[in-house]
Amino acid sequence: MAVNREPILKRCKSLGISPAVMGVNKEETKRNSNDNKRKKVSEYGMQLKEKQKLKFIYGVLEKQFRHLFELAEKMEGQAGANLITLLESRLDNVVYRMGLSMTRREARQLVVHGHYLVNGKRVDIPSYRVKEGDVISLKENSKKSEKFKQIIEANASKAAPTWLEVNKDNQTAKVLRMPVKDDLDYDIEEHLIVELYSK
Repeated sequence: MAVNREPILKRCKSLGISPAVMGVNKEETKRNSNDNKRKKVSEYGMQLKEKQKLKFIYGVLEKQFRHLFELAEKMEGQAGANLITLLESRLDNVVYRMGLSMTRREARQLVVHGHYLVNGKRVDIPSYRVKEGDVISLKENSKKSEKFKQIIEANASKAAPTWLEVNKDNQTAKVLRMPVKDDLDYDIEEHLIVELYSK
């Protein structure tokens, strides 16, 4: 399986993303802040950057991203908005949004190791898509782990998104509705990605 080992802070800077979006508790550096503004970016360059931004945030590779876009096109509504909903409803992202991991990369690894249950059943596929009404919870024996105690303590003040009903005492969350673009904590021009794939 291909793994993205790219330095997070360096990539965040090149794509213009705040490190906080990636779960990294580090401020943006002001050094060479005009680096990306020197060159005039073509229309294709802007479209490509938006695609790379989404792929990097969710840790998705090209083939999987293309497949998600094709699914988004077949769904009702706008393809760009559907793509964001599909990415946000991935199990690894939901775990991160619940505050049960520090970053999406860590969430992915913890899901693969089988620490989470969806509707009482163990799911170890990071790309598993949750649906409205699903209940995601931490396994009982994982709750006793020192690692999870540290994660829960560190994320105690982190606010959960409005589309999730999070119970911090039981480490469970219920999906109240499907996520939409307004729920995001970063800026994305999803219409540019649609234009890129429509060529």
